Amino acid sequence: MLQGTGSDVGKSVLVAGLCRAFHRRGLRVRPFKPQNMSNNAAVAQGGGEIGRAQWLQAKAACVAPNVDMNPVLLKPESDTGAQIIVHGQMFGRAEADTYQRCKGELLGYVVDSFEKLKAEADLILVEGAGSPAEVNLRATDIANMGFALPTNTPVALVGDINRGGVIAAIAGTYALLPDEERSLIRGVIINQFRGDVRLFDGGIETIRQVTGWQNYGVVPFLRCVRELPAEDAVVLEGQTSKKQGRLLVAVPLLPRIANFDDLDPLRAVPDVDVVFVRPGTPLPRDAALVVLPGSKATIADLRFMKAEGWDIDIRAHVRAGGQVLGLCGGYQMLGTIVCDPFGVEGGGEEPGLGLLDVKTELLPDKQVTETVGSAPWCGEVVTGYEIHAGKTVGEGLKNPFLVSGDVPLGAMSADGHVMGTYMHGLFEKGAFLEAFLARLGRQVRGVPDHGAKVNKALDTLAEELEKHLDLDALYAASR
Repeated sequence: MLQGTGSDVGKSVLVAGLCRAFHRRGLRVRPFKPQNMSNNAAVAQGGGEIGRAQWLQAKAACVAPNVDMNPVLLKPESDTGAQIIVHGQMFGRAEADTYQRCKGELLGYVVDSFEKLKAEADLILVEGAGSPAEVNLRATDIANMGFALPTNTPVALVGDINRGGVIAAIAGTYALLPDEERSLIRGVIINQFRGDVRLFDGGIETIRQVTGWQNYGVVPFLRCVRELPAEDAVVLEGQTSKKQGRLLVAVPLLPRIANFDDLDPLRAVPDVDVVFVRPGTPLPRDAALVVLPGSKATIADLRFMKAEGWDIDIRAHVRAGGQVLGLCGGYQMLGTIVCDPFGVEGGGEEPGLGLLDVKTELLPDKQVTETVGSAPWCGEVVTGYEIHAGKTVGEGLKNPFLVSGDVPLGAMSADGHVMGTYMHGLFEKGAFLEAFLARLGRQVRGVPDHGAKVNKALDTLAEELEKHLDLDALYAASR
């Protein structure tokens, strides 16, 4: 199990890289995360949703993703409340204090999934969440030592030296853990090192003297990681720069943004600049395209958008001939109204932007499915998935943006400048992305399928981990 000195120290990426590395060694590998908190979800084989990170890790292990790889998924809907997904299906909603009280029940589901994976694998790579040293949460923990201790799962502790203070973070974790939990930690991995690794020899020795834990290796800062989808929206906070001469795509950074990796293929095109616009900042007037991303709380984010004045910016953008694409929750916002009669998001309704002649009613039952369709305006095939709690109807569907047979998968305005769809991952196919960029007036040729780029990055990551980590020692510790 890889646990971290804190959040965002690289556990998800390291598990993915190790999945690929041990798979290349001929082992049957399975990823596992007892509890994940993310609004970036994906569809597992046979239906049900799991964290996008575990979906990627399954791909790295060259196996089909399934719901046992992430038995508990929390999808935040507010600062204190979240939707609870268990084994891929809606389990309930809870505020933070209520959720803590039901974790004992959820641990049973977690262990059941873990046992199923053990029966089919030579090696399970488990990803922790946050830090095991969060002693205020330990009594109800099922994500770190609360899982490792009852299952007797050995642990490697990951620290990110790029964040600073890695020696203190590791020593502090050691100091806060009781003896029975310390004994589960076999060693440490130092991640994201820049420069001459020999300069950290003294740090490695200090960690060994303080903790007694062995060093499994020091992983350098790896550029191939940029090709992999990020799990947490925090990585978007700094992505606001733009460069002259590129086609500019503006994305309002909504509080409950979801599945923002939909935009990764666009961001990877050299001639395209995707800018995530922070609150308090107007949408850039020179954008060719505004993308309204997915949202875990459509009505709340729609109201937030209006409070920021972004709705005014979007209407001005359309009047000036600019184009708009709404994805999932963003698609719902483009219609005339979003209604919540069943209290899926707490109830109420909110007028949409009125740029598409459709209306949405949020429903208790989710649509969770892999989808294949085509674009009538270019003939290209699109593949992706849908995860949404809502039904959208209206005259606008008579001019569909995408279709699956005779079924519309979204709507498009009469002039073709405003588009919306429930499909996530629609830019994965290079041919469709080329056709979409041509709509924006930018001819780009030879765009590869995004999945192929991700797969290549996973191979590169695995090769780097073979160089810089003692994989033999890590595997021996798991036995």
